[in-house]
Amino acid sequence: MPDKYSSYPDFPALLAPLRRAGRRMRRTRNFVFLKDVAGLACTAFGGPQAHLAMMLRLLVRKRQYLTAEELLELQALCALLPGPTSTQTMTAIGFRLGGPNLAYLTLLVWCLPSVTLMTLAGLLLTHFDTAFTGRLVQFVQPVAVGFVAFSAYRIAEKVIHTKTAVALLVAAAMVAYFFQLPGVLPLLLLAGGAVTTLRYRKHAIVQDKKPIRVEWVNGALWLGVFLLAALLGHYTRLLPVRLFENFYRNGSLVFGGGQVLAPLLFAEFVEYKHYLTGPEFLSGLGLVQALPGPNFSFASYIGALAMRPAGGVGPQLLGALVGAVGIFLPGVLLIFFVIRFWDGLRQYRVVKASLEGVNAVSAGLVCAAALLLYHPLPNRLLPLPGALAHWPLPLNPLLVGATFLLLLWEKVPGVAIIGVALLAGALAR
Repeated sequence: MPDKYSSYPDFPALLAPLRRAGRRMRRTRNFVFLKDVAGLACTAFGGPQAHLAMMLRLLVRKRQYLTAEELLELQALCALLPGPTSTQTMTAIGFRLGGPNLAYLTLLVWCLPSVTLMTLAGLLLTHFDTAFTGRLVQFVQPVAVGFVAFSAYRIAEKVIHTKTAVALLVAAAMVAYFFQLPGVLPLLLLAGGAVTTLRYRKHAIVQDKKPIRVEWVNGALWLGVFLLAALLGHYTRLLPVRLFENFYRNGSLVFGGGQVLAPLLFAEFVEYKHYLTGPEFLSGLGLVQALPGPNFSFASYIGALAMRPAGGVGPQLLGALVGAVGIFLPGVLLIFFVIRFWDGLRQYRVVKASLEGVNAVSAGLVCAAALLLYHPLPNRLLPLPGALAHWPLPLNPLLVGATFLLLLWEKVPGVAIIGVALLAGALAR
């Protein structure tokens, strides 16, 4: 007698097309995400805070890969770790969307444009027209300040809901503005989190907490590479190995991004080891500030110049590769270690309460960054025709304000604003 269920369809066979469709959708989403990362890598000028503004605009508001609160939490988490904050944040977003494979691709797509350009600058230093580069980006700098100011507005709009948060925002902005020291950033984030931790009872208890599973592989790998590089760097005279140790050590110990990294690299590679001259260092530093993408790509420029005594393009390319890998690798290993148990950790009321203060401090740091980025801009005047020629308008405040209003209008893409600024700089005399 046949089984009464024998005529029913094979459910695994029915589910197979759905699984294939789901995989295709994930691949499509991952491809779109990588395309967005490439767009940011080619247009995100101005350092970590300006990068955050463009991430907020594209990845949060337009694509909705994550919420503004989640982006701020990741950015604050990365700011507490040594290494390149923007790179770690972008890699963490890729990890959350598609796991380790997408995170590795995200890292590659994000770093490749600026690393390539800085490597070429190291190879072609004697033929590189730094004056033209300065003219090209003269209007990009105030536009980047406009992006940062808009980011501060949007972030404050999302995360400032209490008087305590307002007080933390103002206090963090003032401290960051007046005390520009490497350790200030992580200390402010920790202090803000500690203040709002006292309010943890106002947060609901999560009933079904996921267990926290700490995978020590990446943490152990970071420490193992650190110790091995230090050992080899001490006992070998091979310049590429010593360069890797130098960059890996700096990438493991620096907090605060490229602005803090620059004086450390100057002291080590110019004043102590004499791998390049002061003018060469400053030329590369000015160029990396003018390029989109992570400022840590400056290491590839230094690596290329440091390998000049070996002769030929091959050793210089090796030096650039060693510099890029050495400076980015420690921060990436650390964020891969932390991000795996972060979602479990943030379930607890104490952690949730602390994130309120961390987000408020983050908003204050972005406000301070807008002011700090504006101060170094040169005073440019916009001449007026006819009888108004005696009252020229200050150009940089106009560009900052216009950028802010265009972003607020939400009809003009950020890449178009950057493109117009670059075109105006190329045509200006």
